[in-house]
Amino acid sequence: MKKYLSLLPIILFVLALLTFTQSSYAEYPNKPIKFIIPFGAGGGADIEGRLLAKGMSKILGVPVVPINKPGAGGAVTYTFVKNAKPDGYTIAWNSTSVLTTTNIGNVPFKYNAMDHVGRVEMQPLPLAVRADAKWNSFQEFVQDCQKNPRKIKIANSGTGSSTHLGAVVLTTATNCKVIHLPVGIKRRNASVLSGEAHAMVAPLTGAARLAKAKKIRILVIPGAKRNKVIPKVPTAKELGFNAEMEFFRGLTVPKGTPAIIKAKIANAMMRSARSKAFTALSKKKGFTIAPMDSPAFEVYLKSQNSIVARVMKQAGIYQSKRKK
Repeated sequence: MKKYLSLLPIILFVLALLTFTQSSYAEYPNKPIKFIIPFGAGGGADIEGRLLAKGMSKILGVPVVPINKPGAGGAVTYTFVKNAKPDGYTIAWNSTSVLTTTNIGNVPFKYNAMDHVGRVEMQPLPLAVRADAKWNSFQEFVQDCQKNPRKIKIANSGTGSSTHLGAVVLTTATNCKVIHLPVGIKRRNASVLSGEAHAMVAPLTGAARLAKAKKIRILVIPGAKRNKVIPKVPTAKELGFNAEMEFFRGLTVPKGTPAIIKAKIANAMMRSARSKAFTALSKKKGFTIAPMDSPAFEVYLKSQNSIVARVMKQAGIYQSKRKK
């Protein structure tokens, strides 16, 4: 009995600590939240992320402050978030880059070194050429590419980026030998318009405006389902090519963020994603609002990570030696 009595102060302290901790979680959030965007100002990631953050601010009742931390294809942002305190006050606006950066070796950890709140949206990665290009269809493009190996140049956002992998998927499936040009996000579109590159792979939000203005022609989507924004563009699957690559965006937090806090973030994310403002932007830009909660998103990430790793191995850029 004396032994148990001697432990009583410790037990009471632990119970008090747990009560205090749960109370502090219940009060979340009570100060501004950092919303880290992996890419620079003015691009699709920035525009979409800022609008989502604005909606989340109204729901959570505190400022959700967008902060751009570009660099190394998203590695700067993911490293910052991984090392941040898991208290819910640092959130990353993730994308497929959370898988590409961790598989190519830009960071010394895997995608599961962080917690993932959920998916917000997704969009295809179409292949496009200049509007006055000689190819009127993807079939014509493939035939020319096969007859003239290593003559056609396809621009992407950077080596190992989702746009690079989208091009690899398409060219591998069609047995095309091309030159991949890692020109960067800012120069990707311009390189096609100027003639430096013959084609490009870009997120639909980065190509839809130019296609609507009839400056580029979208030939194909590496996927199995047509997109409502460009319904006349065929998919690789329906043309008989086994090529599929998706692009997504969602939210990531530091590993160990309490479940009750992640649930509050997820609720705000879902509600903001379904708001009139965000829905209007999706229709204008061409992305599809497709929210996923954390468990479903984790399953999806695991599947997508396998695809990214496989395509990187095909391209010879996969880095298998990484720390956890």
